[in-house]
Amino acid sequence: MDVANQTASVTEFVLLGLSAHPKLEKTFFVLILLMYLVILLGNGVLILVTVSNSHLHMPMYFFLGNLSFLDICYTTSSVPLILDSFLTPRKTISFSACAVQMFLSFAMGATECVLLSMMAFDRYVAICNPLRYPVVTSKAAYMPMAAGSWVAGSTASMVQTSLAMRLPFCGDNIINHFTCEILAVLKLACADISVNVISMGVANVIFLGVPVLFISFSYVFIIATILRIPSAEGRKKAFSTCSAHLTVVVIFYGTILFMYGKPKSKDPLGADKQDLADKLISLFYGVVTPMLNPIIYSLRNKDVKAAVRNLVFQKCFA
Repeated sequence: MDVANQTASVTEFVLLGLSAHPKLEKTFFVLILLMYLVILLGNGVLILVTVSNSHLHMPMYFFLGNLSFLDICYTTSSVPLILDSFLTPRKTISFSACAVQMFLSFAMGATECVLLSMMAFDRYVAICNPLRYPVVTSKAAYMPMAAGSWVAGSTASMVQTSLAMRLPFCGDNIINHFTCEILAVLKLACADISVNVISMGVANVIFLGVPVLFISFSYVFIIATILRIPSAEGRKKAFSTCSAHLTVVVIFYGTILFMYGKPKSKDPLGADKQDLADKLISLFYGVVTPMLNPIIYSLRNKDVKAAVRNLVFQKCFA
């Protein structure tokens, strides 16, 4: 059988999800659905206020609007599929739908990594070089920066998805995950995946390692600049402009490091429990971070808080 026939033999995948724990499925259906509705509402409100409120027509809030839209896209690419799997006895997805879902999830994740580093650069210029801020972060600069984040994430995802889905899948078609997560799909390939492993490693360096270093160095300079401000009130005001972004960065990258950095259990019973824990952590990572982002910015940024309050007041008393 040639490669083309082998690949064609797999027309669908089975998403294992929580099939081994049916009692948990109904509970998590309600929980994830509520969280998804909060994500749509919270991020939708943030997009609305950043577009409609003239006081928020600044680079920082333009990036925030992009982040909110990205979070909606990221969760919508996977959560409806997950919710459907909780209610469907046979949890299948077609080969083409799996490729689309894989592309969207990877693209949104990679884009968020780049976008968070762009937001760190914005805060660095605003605090460390305030006099040059209007020039460095002009509309002619921040629009291409945001567009570049989307293009970079989509391009990387197209490469990784193409490399993964061109592999022959001639054996087991059961994906031990809620969605078509690229690493889970690669495990099913019946061919050498060394090229995929190398390309994923390169992508991880570019979209995880480089942004983390960039953000870290940015905040080293930001904190050093804030500490040189003579008044306590000035330091507090300066830190308040970047505390929301820093909190989001810590949650986003902290969860990733926790997911992929913890040791694997060698005990079979422990491995089963760890497999369930890994799935639940991955599940909540996909919804908790997008849900927390608008809450963090609404609570820790006084401009956003005021804009949201004004919007709610106008809608309630108009």
